[in-house]
Amino acid sequence: MNFQKVENFITDLDFLIVSKDENEGVFVIENESDGIRNLIIGVADPIIIFEQYLFTLSTDSQEIFKSLLIKNRDIVHGAFALTEDGKKVIFRYTLQIHNLDKNEFEAAINSLSLLMSEYYEQLIDFSKK
Repeated sequence: MNFQKVENFITDLDFLIVSKDENEGVFVIENESDGIRNLIIGVADPIIIFEQYLFTLSTDSQEIFKSLLIKNRDIVHGAFALTEDGKKVIFRYTLQIHNLDKNEFEAAINSLSLLMSEYYEQLIDFSKK
């Protein structure tokens, strides 16, 4: 039921579903005009998780970590995070799915889109270090 609800939100908002796996509860979506590519959406009742890969760290850099943590304070929804291996920087946003509506779903994706448009130059610089 929640998987279908999320799929309806995705299609209503004109995002392209690149792939989906109902058994795993996972969508991969994109919307080039919003800078969203391969956004992973995981439906794991009672939550929904949005994860966007940003870049791979070539070295541990206190400068990069500090900058990302400072920026986390400015992000209205979601935050920068590292994958379990500590190598990839992702944007992650988690919501309760029980009362999720289309506006809240769209706000989560808009938060990522806004972050990318405001912070993309620094992210590109970080990816080169």
